[in-house]
Amino acid sequence: MTAAQPPVLFLSHGAPPLADDTTWTRELHEWSGTFAKPKDILMISAHWENAPVTLSATERPQELVYDFWGFPQKYYQVRYDAPLAPELANEVAKLTSQHGHHVERDETRGLDHGAYVPLKELFPETDVPVVQMSMPTLDPRGLFELGRSLAPLRDRGTLIIGSGFTTHNLHWFNPRAAADATPPAASSEFDNWAEETMARGDVDSILDFIHKAPAAREAHPRSEHWAPLYVALGAASESGGIEAKTAIEGFWFGLSKRSWTLT
Repeated sequence: MTAAQPPVLFLSHGAPPLADDTTWTRELHEWSGTFAKPKDILMISAHWENAPVTLSATERPQELVYDFWGFPQKYYQVRYDAPLAPELANEVAKLTSQHGHHVERDETRGLDHGAYVPLKELFPETDVPVVQMSMPTLDPRGLFELGRSLAPLRDRGTLIIGSGFTTHNLHWFNPRAAADATPPAASSEFDNWAEETMARGDVDSILDFIHKAPAAREAHPRSEHWAPLYVALGAASESGGIEAKTAIEGFWFGLSKRSWTLT
């Protein structure tokens, strides 16, 4: 990573009540202070799967996508009015089309909670332009290669963020327990494996986690919350190997909130 290049992030994004967790919100805000403010942000969230590759609104601001149910009304009143990023969207379309992707735009779509919940803590000033990109597949190698096509964005100052969860089994989520209660053994085992595997820069094992990781199918009954990591790894590994540094660790209602800075 050059001095002008932002890192690539993979973060565990939390549900809307993340905003009430003073520890996690502080960790996210402090994390954003470890690198220079980016020119703009490309967000890849676990909550937007759509083929072909699709980009969120760039012509006029749209309402946030409150893609969750059963929460108190206050969570449906959250605002995150980040500037639009049409220039970034054009660059994303150009780069991905050069690698065989047809790119569409959905000018009716705002940011979903996998994007705005963490961004509200990372960049509360809402002064960094953002565009969100869909995942056109959950295929590990396909998303990794998509990430590789996006790597040149870093040279123009774009922060690429994969937003998912290091473990994501909602059967473990128990809001009646303490947020920092001891996690299920399967969540802890997967988290330990992820920490060690990322520290080694073992991209192949991450991509083949379903066969390599302990408790893989328990930690991720479906892989959409792990999949944004594939894009992030691709974007970070264009120059060779990756260096992954844990930025946030610990558990939140049984789910691993481990997040990494990738260079």
